[in-house]
Amino acid sequence: MEKTWNNKAWFLVLPVLVLVAFSAVIPLMTVVNYSVQDTFGNNVFFWAGTEWFEELLASDRFWEAMARNLIFSFIILAIEVPLGIFIALNMPKKGWGVPVCLVLMALPLLIPWNVVGTIWQVFGRNDIGLLGYYVNAFGIDYNYVQDPIDAWVTVIIMDVWHWTSLVVLLCYAGLVSIPDAFYQAAKIDGASRWAVFRYIQLPKMQRVLLIAVLLRFMDSFMIYTEPFVVTGGGPGNSTTFLSIDLVKMALGQFDLGPAAAMSLVYFLIILLLSWVFYTVMTNYDAER
Repeated sequence: MEKTWNNKAWFLVLPVLVLVAFSAVIPLMTVVNYSVQDTFGNNVFFWAGTEWFEELLASDRFWEAMARNLIFSFIILAIEVPLGIFIALNMPKKGWGVPVCLVLMALPLLIPWNVVGTIWQVFGRNDIGLLGYYVNAFGIDYNYVQDPIDAWVTVIIMDVWHWTSLVVLLCYAGLVSIPDAFYQAAKIDGASRWAVFRYIQLPKMQRVLLIAVLLRFMDSFMIYTEPFVVTGGGPGNSTTFLSIDLVKMALGQFDLGPAAAMSLVYFLIILLLSWVFYTVMTNYDAER
């Protein structure tokens, strides 16, 4: 008997496809269209070809902003991943302390990005901010508005405070999934604390760490709201990342063509680096 196929289920997927088209595909096609054209206003466009891409790749401004982005992302990963693992290892696994710690860890993640920037903008001020006031009280000349190093330190500490909790929660989820039999066997064998971490806990956290590294890298490489609210990309261009430079080009200067070309290159860089991260870490996991 010939089997009949019922394709009516595709109608259930249609709303999702329409939503994706309006939220992703159509804006992307618009950006691609702008990236190969130029305009002088009045909705009149002229063909520019690859001119904006060539100009972008030859621009020192673009490469300097990308270098700042890469440095920031690697500093964030170097701090948040080890710190998140350390906190997760020291969180209670049973008792009343578990929900308390989980709630405290989740609180920074619930705060909107612009609010986080505003909090640290006020927190770091020398006149009314607790951080700025007490740091200067100890004899340290701290001013994130005028000193590039202070601006970088402030933005990094802000991001660590905001997003380390994500790494903690992911690592904690990997730790609580380890059966007690593993720890009992390690105790019988007389394994040290480092051996338990090296051969039991770390392998069980590898998959969640892969997710944590990918998420934190993509988020940190695309960071915009927090540093823009705190420093506005300054002092000078010291904290002007690619996202901030892109917004300045698109909205501040209204250079739609160069901004569209930059956004596409920006997207491809994030896609490429995330793929490299994923490939390297999954291959390392497969070889073990």
